[in-house]
Amino acid sequence: MHSNPVAFRPAPEASRLSELPFSLQDLKSAIPAYCFEPSVWRSLAYFFLDIGIIAGLYAIAALIDSWFFYPVFWLMQGTMFWALFVVGHDCGHGSFSKLKWLNSLVGHLSHTPILVPYHGWRISHRTHHANTGNIETDESWYPVSETKYGEMSWLEKLFRFYMPLFAYPVYLFRRSPNREGSHFHPGSPIFRPSEKWDVLTSTALWIAMVGFLGALAIQFGWVFLFKFYVMPYVVFVAWLDLVTFLHHTEADIPWYRGDDWYFLKGALSTIDRDYGFINSIHHDIGTHVAHHIFLNMPHYHLKAATEAIKPILGDYYRSSKVPIWKSFFRSCWGCHFVSDQGGKVYYQSPSKRPVNLGL
Repeated sequence: MHSNPVAFRPAPEASRLSELPFSLQDLKSAIPAYCFEPSVWRSLAYFFLDIGIIAGLYAIAALIDSWFFYPVFWLMQGTMFWALFVVGHDCGHGSFSKLKWLNSLVGHLSHTPILVPYHGWRISHRTHHANTGNIETDESWYPVSETKYGEMSWLEKLFRFYMPLFAYPVYLFRRSPNREGSHFHPGSPIFRPSEKWDVLTSTALWIAMVGFLGALAIQFGWVFLFKFYVMPYVVFVAWLDLVTFLHHTEADIPWYRGDDWYFLKGALSTIDRDYGFINSIHHDIGTHVAHHIFLNMPHYHLKAATEAIKPILGDYYRSSKVPIWKSFFRSCWGCHFVSDQGGKVYYQSPSKRPVNLGL
């Protein structure tokens, strides 16, 4: 039996919308119109730039062929795999272009080589955006309740709270211990019946990619595969989990239950982060607040849109200049669960005290 993964309750027009001193239309009106218009050629330029850099890094690594250089290559190539993922991410949102066929084509070309089932991920990610900040229905890095935390085994806590950078491959096969669903099976509760063939297409391409990697190992050896694919892939997974975790895991980001949640409030339950020189490499994905409010906006317009809406958002806009790794460790150690009750709740530490923001 299928659920509708993108359904969310629309906010009543009167009382609940007044909880915020601005509306979605207020924010949209403040943003220059061009920010909502994708450029096919500009989007394609980012895609081909990433592909070109990846190809160049492979050529350099093969030419140097030194174990002293390979760790540097893994970090660089894994980062470029992550950048390529972000291009496919735009395709999944329809912000790459207004051409559905081109979005699907480039989405598959961007995601299949890095073992991401494009349509399967696109659909579950759509669920995340439709339910951001909703404890009950969000898809990505949602908090556990205090009761659930107390019931978790030490091993489950270890992987969930202290080893989150390797969660993604597991997530593809099983969304979470509480929410079942595979990104590869069209009968999964993630998907609608009408999405069957999209899911099967992505799954078939994913299997073909796995087969191709197996053929490379047979032809050139497992060490070859380890050097040129496995380790860059591990770095890519770490990047994906790090960035998505930090988008939504911070002590002062509220989470909502039941009628206390509606789309715009939930969309503001994220934070912009500064990754330094990596910002431009991974296509400014750290500029995340505007993205959640207007998910069909191309990544190359997010900075302009953010500057336009910051005066309206005021204190509702969250950003952090804290070094990324400090933020990561602080959230890992401090953001473990939320209260069992309450319509608006915040992360707490295992000591059941609110996280110390001055850490």
